[in-house]
Amino acid sequence: MTLRIGNFSGFYGDRFDAPREMLTGGEVDVLTGDYLAELTMLILARDRLKDPSAGYARTFLRQLEETLGLAHELGVRIVTNAGGLHPAGLADAVRALAGRLGIPVRVAHVEGDDLTARYPGALAAHAYLGGAGIAECLRAGADVVVTGRVTDAALVTGPAAAHFDWTATDHARLAGAVVAGHVLECGTQATGGNYAFFRDSGDLRRPGFPLAELHADGSCVITKHPGTGGRVDVGTVTAQLLYETGGARYAGPDVTARLDTVRLSQDGPDRVRVEGVRGEAPPPTLKVGLNRLGGFRNEVVFVLTGLDIEAKADLVKEQMGEALAKSPPAGVRWELVRTDRPDAGTEETASALLRLVVRDPSQEAVGRVLSGAAIELALASYPGFHVLAPPGKGSPYGVFEDVYVPQGDVDHVAVLHDGRRVTVDAPHDTAVLDDVPPPALPEPLPPGPARRAPLGLVAGARSGDKGGNANVGVWVRSDDAWRWLAHALTVERFRELIPEARELPVTRHVLPRLRALNFLVEGILGEGVAAQARFDPQAKALGEWLRSRHLDIPEALL
Repeated sequence: MTLRIGNFSGFYGDRFDAPREMLTGGEVDVLTGDYLAELTMLILARDRLKDPSAGYARTFLRQLEETLGLAHELGVRIVTNAGGLHPAGLADAVRALAGRLGIPVRVAHVEGDDLTARYPGALAAHAYLGGAGIAECLRAGADVVVTGRVTDAALVTGPAAAHFDWTATDHARLAGAVVAGHVLECGTQATGGNYAFFRDSGDLRRPGFPLAELHADGSCVITKHPGTGGRVDVGTVTAQLLYETGGARYAGPDVTARLDTVRLSQDGPDRVRVEGVRGEAPPPTLKVGLNRLGGFRNEVVFVLTGLDIEAKADLVKEQMGEALAKSPPAGVRWELVRTDRPDAGTEETASALLRLVVRDPSQEAVGRVLSGAAIELALASYPGFHVLAPPGKGSPYGVFEDVYVPQGDVDHVAVLHDGRRVTVDAPHDTAVLDDVPPPALPEPLPPGPARRAPLGLVAGARSGDKGGNANVGVWVRSDDAWRWLAHALTVERFRELIPEARELPVTRHVLPRLRALNFLVEGILGEGVAAQARFDPQAKALGEWLRSRHLDIPEALL
């Protein structure tokens, strides 16, 4: 028996028409929508400050208005974390919508993740729940299940456990569902979106959303509806498996999946078989994401054009430094981005950007102080003075951190469609996480001629954020390339290629079955995406920067 689970959303703001595309494009049993991320939780928390009835993804309601009738007609169940900070509120809103449309659907929700009251000063503190509550709702007959903060993979483990009647100790089966859920969670990233080798990914103007054909043993086939854009191959699935992960053990509240046991194989056009996943008991703790206001930030970007870029930058730094010294913000950061070219054919390509970011607990310290100092330089600084936009009053920024609590300390509750409340017990079988011993490396390639060239000619990469840390997954597509990569791309070489990481803790994880290395860089994102500590605050393009760096590559691989 096969359970077909599709995805229609990878983030809050994803393609609006995706639910209809998934319902009309082919056969599907369950549709999942992932709306939550660390930054999204902060945005929803700020919404809730203005309106206590807010806190959920309102886009989902508008999407459902157009598709709820069709889903009911086809017998497709919908599971989503669009409930955000207020799953009960969204469940009520879905019931009201269904009543207005005259569609008899049963709506349930999962709650218990909200721990904000335990953390004074936090705007939002939410535990990452597993899929057991979702499974309870589905077993009781729900057509729509709304959750708050669950793990992304829980949107798949819950329906799979309910459908196949798995128990909490079916670790291997649950681990397979976790891997499927991790591949599906970011939508079209599994079908060629944001893919390193995008020129090989077919028509990417509108990639189709992915789906998983899950089997009772936990194995699955990742695919997409016929005729949709993009492609599904071992590379696109590998890239998504490496996204925002760490070592061989991928821990979650349902199970710890062993990513070093995943076997991928092409099973036909746009079909990748995923099997062999081992599972272990989950850790005894749950991750809790804390979002709080860190203060206020403001920025101004000075445009430096033509000759003497460095001298112009030095002048404006001195001038602004004197002005800011009268009432110095708590944090001041300068970045000079050399986008200029010599003898440029356009003014824009003759220009560099000098970015000044200030932070302070007080809005006034980053608002009027900065804007006044920058504007007063308009006729009194370097030749060609102008800015991309005048600085504003300063805006609040958020800080994310994670803490851990015992699984039994969280009241995980499934609120069924008939109002009954079912307490979901914490797993009795748990295991503290330990690092997996490093696997043996393959035999290195024999010596031969090499050429200085970009890493991306032979390797793909995908990077992402987890709080203040970033991961960069790097993989290759042949055994010979793996023999080279495993020995060439050491932590030391990674630090050489990514200078920002030279003073930071970097851990390399080796995943031979995926021909992949996964690098965890601690602290490179400061206090998380909402703090906007660097040019690319979510490290989305960190992997592409790495691929652009040059090193000696064997000519046999080029």
